[in-house]
Amino acid sequence: MTDSVEPASVQGSVGQGSVVQGRGQDKRKRLIDAACQVFYAHGVERTTLADIAAAAGIPLGNVYYYFKTKNDLIQAVVEAHLSEARAMLAAVEAAHDGPLGRLKALFGALADQSELIATYGCPQGSLCTELDKLPDGPGRAAELMRLPLDWAERQFSALGRADARDLAVEVIARYQGSAVLASTLRDPDLLARESARVAAWLDTVSA
Repeated sequence: MTDSVEPASVQGSVGQGSVVQGRGQDKRKRLIDAACQVFYAHGVERTTLADIAAAAGIPLGNVYYYFKTKNDLIQAVVEAHLSEARAMLAAVEAAHDGPLGRLKALFGALADQSELIATYGCPQGSLCTELDKLPDGPGRAAELMRLPLDWAERQFSALGRADARDLAVEVIARYQGSAVLASTLRDPDLLARESARVAAWLDTVSA
């Protein structure tokens, strides 16, 4: 394996080991970022490790140092999506004091990515669809979808709704459904229109 990164323990000084370890983490992150992008654009099944290595600018042989199999890399991509979703939801909570504003902001974030979503679909939704085709994928897909669903349920509960789970299912279904329609029809404006309709619907739900 050429240009491989050796563990810090065989690098000599602690300082050298830390530098090499940092470079190794950087390459690993580059591979995960590249995998997220290529999976999103071309799908999980169609993408090879060679495709990801090329997108990351890293020799294919080096990929196996960080990820022994494509399945290992898929799991890292799922974790990256979960981390990104948690960060996004935390940012929404920090920016809005009340649950109604947070729920509206969730849909607003979808509209803000309208051009990208109209081309490729929702990043999380598209990945869930791809994962569902893999032998051990459905469980991972459920984990990705459960995160925003549970979050939305907490917001509706904070609004005093006894049917919080049902409302959460409805809002996430509308979120994902509008992304699918916008992508299928190549209509980014559809997301803005649906976002406005959902905002009006949320006002009636919280009244």
